[in-house]
Amino acid sequence: MLLPPVPQYLRVYLSEGGGGGDMERSDATARPAAAMTGVRCQIDIDGRGRFGWRLVAPNGRPVAVSLGVHDTHGRCRADFVRLCTRHAEMEGGVQHSSEGGGWVWTVWDRTGRHLAGSARTYERHATCRASYERFRALLPGLEPVSLELWDD
Repeated sequence: MLLPPVPQYLRVYLSEGGGGGDMERSDATARPAAAMTGVRCQIDIDGRGRFGWRLVAPNGRPVAVSLGVHDTHGRCRADFVRLCTRHAEMEGGVQHSSEGGGWVWTVWDRTGRHLAGSARTYERHATCRASYERFRALLPGLEPVSLELWDD
């Protein structure tokens, strides 16, 4: 499924201490990160008929979830594709959970719209920060249009 180009309206974000990088490899032999790691994206529907995505690790644990809801499956999927293809233009960070104790991470666009977040709260700031950095490092290798990624 080809999507129309997304307008350039976001700014570049480089997270402290990392957040991904380019590995030197031949494009001819490169495989999508989803195929190599077993990561997959699932789209769920809530009780009100709204859609949200979640990125799931090979062990079945959610890695990240969408923080917005969408009125159609296609818009939800397009939002995840946009996050993957424009990952370097997003901002993010770690903060206290609004539901009490613990830490969560979030990723947002230039307008402040929250796009993705941790799938759970973390007891320790350092653990949450490490999870955030792993998520940011994973995004450049995902091929959002690859069938291996989608759990349809």
